[in-house]
Amino acid sequence: MYIGYNAGMNDSIYLDHNATTPLLPEVAEAVRDAAVRYRANPASQHHLGQAARRALETARDRISELLGAKTNGMDPDRLVFTSGGTEANNLALLGMLAHLPPGHLITSAMEHSSILRPVEELERRGWQVSRAGAEQRGIVRVDELEACFRPNTRLVCIQAANNETGVLQPITEISAICRRHSVPLMSDACQLVGKLPVLFTHWGLAALSCAAHKFHGPLGIGALLLRGDIAVQPRLFGGHQQAGVRPGTESVALAVGMQVALECWRRDAEPRTRHLAALKTRFVEQLCAGIPSAVVIGHDAPRLPNTACIAFPGIDRQAFFLALDTVGIACSTGSACASGSSEPSPTLLAMELAPEQVASALRFSWGATTEIAEIDEGCRRILNAYNELCRLRKC
Repeated sequence: MYIGYNAGMNDSIYLDHNATTPLLPEVAEAVRDAAVRYRANPASQHHLGQAARRALETARDRISELLGAKTNGMDPDRLVFTSGGTEANNLALLGMLAHLPPGHLITSAMEHSSILRPVEELERRGWQVSRAGAEQRGIVRVDELEACFRPNTRLVCIQAANNETGVLQPITEISAICRRHSVPLMSDACQLVGKLPVLFTHWGLAALSCAAHKFHGPLGIGALLLRGDIAVQPRLFGGHQQAGVRPGTESVALAVGMQVALECWRRDAEPRTRHLAALKTRFVEQLCAGIPSAVVIGHDAPRLPNTACIAFPGIDRQAFFLALDTVGIACSTGSACASGSSEPSPTLLAMELAPEQVASALRFSWGATTEIAEIDEGCRRILNAYNELCRLRKC
């Protein structure tokens, strides 16, 4: 599909796309072209600044459209550019709630750390938080979530797709519950955008976060999409940019790169999804055939086409991760934002998996640039590393 694997035996195989994806050549060229063409500050009033402003707003409008937002008419939805998904999530939670008297917030126990940490900050400020649990297949317990509503519930925050397991959450069902209670729903969609269709308005969301580097766009830019009637207070101060919600000079080049990356996904959505799903089937079948004890986490739930979280009972995840790194396999022990942590995964704990599964799970993820040859060679190396680790540890 794109320039990808054409490597010798000693080259690294990148199976950590959920952490960040390689920049597509088309996107890299668009970023370079925009950086050269729009060299002025988009806030400047001269003609060069205004040209940059037009390119920035074109990118903003097109990204909003590609995410299924309402872009015209009365009270259109608003897209705020951020430095990435973490800032977007912090702006959503703290910007929507921190200025209000403490109330009640509902989330899940499986959220990304960029949701969990701001939620903990709100708790320190006096907010009450309910965390819905999860089924063993990785889907939030919707009945438990609905039982959490209180008269002072101000927001529900549920991810669209889990960053570790790839399990898709029932956003439309949760949105309907939130509407019945007249409570806005915010969703961290950083792992979903650019992999599956997003329908912001149709899903009834109040806010949605995303990050370009998760879908073959540039690092350093993300976005918070807001429903037209949602008020957000700034977390930064110093400028008038983006209606003061997120002050600071916007990068036209990064915004254009984000737009082009989403355009590439829209153009190639069907063949790319088929490609990713075929790679997942091939990867899982080969590993499970070679390691019968391996457990695919969330295998019976709807999942992203590019993610496989696999437990290897009897093998320590950190030891296996290091062994794989030495043979050129780049994967993950969980979220990149929590890498290096020896603590068990909150997501896997919330799923109430067996302790040996929690302690041995690794995340593998691929993208549009991944080729079949990488999957096959990757599986060969993983199986060899597993067998060697078992030999040394007398599994």
